[in-house]
Amino acid sequence: MVAEQLGLDGMPQRLYSCTPSRLNAWLDCPRRYRMTYLDRPSPPKGAPWAHNSVGSSVHNALAAWWRLPEEERSVGSAGALLVRGWLTDGFRDAEQSAEWRERAREMVERYVARLDPADEPIGVERTVATRTDRIAVSGRIDRLDARGSELVVVDYKTGRHVLTSDDARGSLQLAIYAMAAARVLRRPCRRVELHHLPSGEVAVWEHTDESLRRHLRRAEQIAAEAAAADEAYRSRPRVPRPRPGEGPAAVDHAPYDDVFPPRTSNLCSWCDFARHCPEGLQAAPRKDPWAALPTD
Repeated sequence: MVAEQLGLDGMPQRLYSCTPSRLNAWLDCPRRYRMTYLDRPSPPKGAPWAHNSVGSSVHNALAAWWRLPEEERSVGSAGALLVRGWLTDGFRDAEQSAEWRERAREMVERYVARLDPADEPIGVERTVATRTDRIAVSGRIDRLDARGSELVVVDYKTGRHVLTSDDARGSLQLAIYAMAAARVLRRPCRRVELHHLPSGEVAVWEHTDESLRRHLRRAEQIAAEAAAADEAYRSRPRVPRPRPGEGPAAVDHAPYDDVFPPRTSNLCSWCDFARHCPEGLQAAPRKDPWAALPTD
């Protein structure tokens, strides 16, 4: 969706409406961006990923824990919420799912044991937004804390790799969250934190006004490229053509590859649309849905 505001000449100017995920999708691979945000109907995705089920289950449990009355925020209640809301998609079998449910329960309980149940966050799964004269960007923060007079963006991570301050510093998503939270709540927000639940490590970065502005300029540059590609997509006629196994209503999007070329890398192994991308399939072999789960 594109918002509008009046420019100096009184004519409407199009604001590119986006999320950090949409901007990062354009950077990762324009073809995947097109299939995710523009193609309608969207091409069928591949099988769900087990690591996404783990991540979503953990995020949901922690959000639900903070929504409990303070007196009910115990270590045990966090584990119970994880078990109750466990997602089973993507695992090799029921045994693997049960093993990871137990590991995730222990992960959540270990993390919650370090929290103060009375330290009420400013927001949980809080949507924030901001805009410039070029973009209107919004996103949902896992947790927004108040530390003294300032706000702190907290993002939960459940992947196998331990994160560093460089990851926090370079995250466009976290920087946008910080800027948007400061605007919405009218309080300074410069500190961003990545909480890696498997290891218990916290990666921290304290932004300056200038570093936040750099991220915002970067977001505007990405948005300008994506908006131009969106416009090219809308302006070209699409002719429905049958494709094998997808029925007569399928659309051949090959004419758009000059605007949305594939950006092949090892990430192609994890792309939800890999089966629709010959270049991606050639660049990296498809992974099993549970391949990202640590084996130790």
